[in-house]
Amino acid sequence: MSDLRVFAIRGVGEIREGDSLHTIFLEALEKQGETLIDHDVVIVTSKVVSKAEGRVVPFDGTDDHKLALIGSESRRILRQRGTLRITETHHGFINANAGIDLSNTDDGTAVLLPVDADRTARRIRADLKRKLNLDIGVVITDTFGRVWRQGVTDVALGCAGLLPILDLRGTTDANGRVLEATEVAIIDEIAGAANLVLQKSMGTPFAVVRGLSADYFGEGSIREQIVRGPNDDLFR
Repeated sequence: MSDLRVFAIRGVGEIREGDSLHTIFLEALEKQGETLIDHDVVIVTSKVVSKAEGRVVPFDGTDDHKLALIGSESRRILRQRGTLRITETHHGFINANAGIDLSNTDDGTAVLLPVDADRTARRIRADLKRKLNLDIGVVITDTFGRVWRQGVTDVALGCAGLLPILDLRGTTDANGRVLEATEVAIIDEIAGAANLVLQKSMGTPFAVVRGLSADYFGEGSIREQIVRGPNDDLFR
């Protein structure tokens, strides 16, 4: 791998419950004059997944209702300040306010995280493979904060056709030393790279990442391989 190309897919309208995301993606891709090739990675933002899967709920704008929604979407509350909650979701994600999104949605509604983003990624990949007969990856992304670091970045909530972790343990560095603990979260690096071209104000819920090594492709799961279990977490 010597270089990457990352580009957003524009001209996508509002996504509604029941919409076929792979169909909408392919139509917008064609309209933009682009095609997919083997080992491309299709990026899909979690918000359009949630909208297509009916994860948009009424929201009256009050703090009480906000906290009730956060509670219903959380396995537990880790920290709180005012109406801010640092939560562990039912998926095992640690994030602010259970990932509930109040931006770019109709007034009086809130968008919840997808129920199973890995499953959705697998379905979109299967639909695209059936249409195009290509070996591609799919990543469902969302914007998360990071503990002890300012700002937010995109991470992967679900994936299909990609290995989430590049395990370098047992290999050697440039000086010949054996690496003992290096596991690279390439799936989150892909998500972060795609976020550079996904502009929230422009309605661009899809992107394509091209140029990744074929070694990055294979079967994987965010929930099983990225989410750190309690036995490996020194902060619980």
